[in-house]
Amino acid sequence: MREFLTDPGEIEEQSMKIITELLGDKVFDPEEEKIIKRIIHATADFEFAGITVISRGAVESARQALLGGTCLLSADTRMIASGVNKGLLKKLGARLECFVDDEEVKKIARDCGITRSMANIRVSARYNRAGIYLIGNAPTALYEVLNLVEAGTICPALVIGVPVGFVGAAESKEELMKTGLPYISTRGRKGGSTVAVAILHALVYMILEKS
Repeated sequence: MREFLTDPGEIEEQSMKIITELLGDKVFDPEEEKIIKRIIHATADFEFAGITVISRGAVESARQALLGGTCLLSADTRMIASGVNKGLLKKLGARLECFVDDEEVKKIARDCGITRSMANIRVSARYNRAGIYLIGNAPTALYEVLNLVEAGTICPALVIGVPVGFVGAAESKEELMKTGLPYISTRGRKGGSTVAVAILHALVYMILEKS
């Protein structure tokens, strides 16, 4: 019989211990550290320790939104919707939605010649003026969030903007960082739905630990 850890709690505890050891003498703000460690735990990529950017007041803005009891979260992909722990959100009275597979979104994308992720954000904006937006895959979705903010259509409590890729990913995140929005993002091409989910989970865990 092969011997290996099977207890989820112990596996996570050991993982976090290894991450702490390998980060060495790097120093972070306590809340920033929890977010970065959660990202590394999800990706096994220590480069995120140097490229993760958290705007001033972003964590507090997210906390207030999630503790409001009716926070709506919008995701750009089904991967995020599938990866988020719905039980944790339910404890906070929050709900996550993604309309990317809806027929209306598909029609908007076809008629306007845009990505479905972008059309999904347009539909999400009808319901989610002041909640949280999670962009983990599509730079076009992040650009649309910024467009809607500029138009005064939405005013997000937090934008988790970590699209991944080679076309527009780094650029869209740099545009996000120029705004006055509360945001958590990553510089360069790296990111992804897994990273977006890890950031959200880190925020939720921090809130639940204090409640």
